[in-house]
Amino acid sequence: MPNHLSEQPAPGLQGAVGESALSGERFHKPERWDFPFGEHMTKADVDRLLAIPPFSSMDPARFPPAASLRDILLNDSRIRRCAAGEIVVREGDYGNSAFFILSGAVGVVSLPDRVLGRREPQKKSFTRSLARLWLNPPLPEVRQLDLSGHAAGSPDPALGVREGEGHETTIFLQDAPFVLQGQRMGRLAAGEWLGEIAALGRTPRTFTVVAEEATELLEIRWQGLRDIRARDPQLKAYIDHLYRERGLQNLLRKTRLFAGLSEEALAKLADQTRFETYGSFDWYGSYRTIAALSPAERLKHEPLIAREGDYPNGLLLIRAGFARLSQQYNHGERTISYLGRGQTFGLGELFRGRREGRPEPLRRSLRAVGYVDVLVVPTAALEELVLPTLSPQTLQELVFGGPETQPVEFLEELHGRVQPEMIEFLMDNRFFNGTAAMMVDLDRCTRCDDCVRACAATHDNNPRFLRHGHQYDGFMIANACMHCVDPVCMIGCPTGAIHRSSVGGQVVINDHTCIGWAT
Repeated sequence: MPNHLSEQPAPGLQGAVGESALSGERFHKPERWDFPFGEHMTKADVDRLLAIPPFSSMDPARFPPAASLRDILLNDSRIRRCAAGEIVVREGDYGNSAFFILSGAVGVVSLPDRVLGRREPQKKSFTRSLARLWLNPPLPEVRQLDLSGHAAGSPDPALGVREGEGHETTIFLQDAPFVLQGQRMGRLAAGEWLGEIAALGRTPRTFTVVAEEATELLEIRWQGLRDIRARDPQLKAYIDHLYRERGLQNLLRKTRLFAGLSEEALAKLADQTRFETYGSFDWYGSYRTIAALSPAERLKHEPLIAREGDYPNGLLLIRAGFARLSQQYNHGERTISYLGRGQTFGLGELFRGRREGRPEPLRRSLRAVGYVDVLVVPTAALEELVLPTLSPQTLQELVFGGPETQPVEFLEELHGRVQPEMIEFLMDNRFFNGTAAMMVDLDRCTRCDDCVRACAATHDNNPRFLRHGHQYDGFMIANACMHCVDPVCMIGCPTGAIHRSSVGGQVVINDHTCIGWAT
């Protein structure tokens, strides 16, 4: 059990005590703090943190007794000590936590995978796949739970319950000073935050961070950071500012439209680019309510980013989240498609307006679905810095290209092949959010369930999906984890049992803290 400083559990984490239906014994419902983030955090550590900024300036009265600031620091944080050359976070890994530098300094770098200790995943050969038929255990699908509701056995380190303590593989850079000198893109010292963008936005790390010297870090898992951010206005404003500013130039550099810019032009473009936010980080709270509304009412609750018929004042680039692309139809609107990270809006209108010598209005509307970060590149900056670097062929491909850019013309062609109702179905159920969704053609399916048995044979008698789910016009989306880009379930999980594995980003569940909330 955790070493609570407060006798009361956190809101939404209440350890309800009930009667077992089998034996009448009292049981304890799992809580997030049943497995503290840092096993070795003490009251003395918390006292030390509360004596330094920014925690010393936080008002404890803003935190409820059930989730006091002291409780959050004790159970949702840990202190990490890194030696010089040790990698703190790796680019591409999914972030479940943020860091506050207590002492020392770190370098922000961008390194190739071979330096970061990664290797290419190996596909199973036909022989290995066939061997699974004889290697599967003869047990039925089952999850071993004791009467307390806890999974039997010790915590699985692969689930990241105590990621980084006792089970972490520490990675050091060879010749770290030389590597940092040649690759360093920034330096952070004591009193600064890092990793907050990936933690709150539930996205992969955009850079690798390496300790330049002996460094002490406070690591806070994202649920604790979320709770502190919600209670302390100053920290909220500071983290939001960092979220707006950091990674902008890196995102522009990775966008095909700006790939030909020099570092000087890229920096100038970043200075002129505006950052806009629509919706809320924790959009889960309103999602279920909005999803139950009619299509017309649902659109009213989605923040408008750009309106059809208005003249564009710049190019919109989606930095994070998803946005609905819609068109006026009779007295309402119909969904054309959606735009996600790295995709642009308004390029076709700007291109045609420049070619014809007069402004052209937007042909579609753009609305935020849940939460969206948008970069606005002013038209003047686009014409001065970007368009001169593009060949006519490249510009033609960007405007009239394929699904990786999803320009208006491509979507019009797509809309002619896919029924509008199907697109609405996929949008309304957020299936576009998934990276591993399975669609079944019911007109061809014989209901033999061999697909489920094959999945069970591959995963130790635990199939990863059921042949049931939402249906539309002869198609069914199977009930399975889709490993979403921004999982609804992970945002709303009250104990934090649903989380991402750092490597690969798969959405996994920790049985030890899962309470079966079923949201």
